[in-house]
Amino acid sequence: MQLPRIVVAGNGQLGQMLQQAGAPMQLEVQPIHPIGETLVELRDDDVISVEIEHWPDNPVGNQLKGHANFRNASALHAVIDRQRQKSLLDRLDVPTAPWVALDSNAHDLGVALASLGDAAVVKARMGGYDGRGQWRWRGGDEVLAEWDRHCIAEAMIPFSHEVSLVGARNAAGEKVFYPLTRNWHQNGILRASITNLDRSEAQQQAAESWLGRIMDDQAYIGVMAMECFVVDGKLLVNELAPRVHNSGHWSQEGATISQFELHLRALADLPLIQPELRGEALMYNLLGRDWKDEWLGVTGLHVHWYGKEIRPGRKVGHANIVRPTRAQLIESLQQLRPLVDAGEEQVIDWCLEQLG
Repeated sequence: MQLPRIVVAGNGQLGQMLQQAGAPMQLEVQPIHPIGETLVELRDDDVISVEIEHWPDNPVGNQLKGHANFRNASALHAVIDRQRQKSLLDRLDVPTAPWVALDSNAHDLGVALASLGDAAVVKARMGGYDGRGQWRWRGGDEVLAEWDRHCIAEAMIPFSHEVSLVGARNAAGEKVFYPLTRNWHQNGILRASITNLDRSEAQQQAAESWLGRIMDDQAYIGVMAMECFVVDGKLLVNELAPRVHNSGHWSQEGATISQFELHLRALADLPLIQPELRGEALMYNLLGRDWKDEWLGVTGLHVHWYGKEIRPGRKVGHANIVRPTRAQLIESLQQLRPLVDAGEEQVIDWCLEQLG
């Protein structure tokens, strides 16, 4: 069978890791920056996927979106606008935080925010990630004019922790899922993910049912991620990501099939089988720091370096740690802790707390 070339709109670390996952299967993966004036060479049988959800109108971006095999246009349209995304969840009876659209004058914005209770999170409808484009509001706070028509607001949820589910669907409607992964964010940026901690069958089944319902509704092909709050043992969906996701990076070494290979299998119509865990696994995001050779001395640790210019707070890589047992995973974290930069110990300590 002649395999298609997978063209990825975006040329960051996700496209790079998709390339790496495609090589052992002899599957060509070509990341292309979706902003440019000079049209790129595309083949009729190329399959177009994305590593970023949105880009401004421009010749190259429009060329990619206009290709006959551009995948998941409907899902991208629904998800890139948070108001449309929330409306999709409501239509499919997927539980999410109470929310309102902020689309009236400043006085009415205050009324709309107050309808959510004493506290809310205001989010830009489009754009914004890693904590950007979000504001916290409490009763009595000033209402900003920039929120009018460009934002939604969600009730502040008293959640105990956050989890995500990563799953994949192919064109035949077959679906597979990883275990729920527990995540910790700091200033809106994902710092660490630990898989297989939340072994609640009820939570796993509910999450798979919701994400499966969303993917079926959108005739989705590939990997999609769903972030959830855990409130009194039950899940509320926070956001969707129609692509491979940071919280699934642990699967590179922690599962028999990584999320990147799974995404390519679905797009290329290759067999979609259930990944199996290789042990206990976690992912630690590396932000704004130099490479350290000493990390390679930590048992079970695998570093993925992105080759980016180092800037404060920028994701420059991630480390996956996989060990056969939880006790051994704890040992590796204790081995890593003295090697991290000052201030990073709190990430390791959060992981140790969750595993303990």
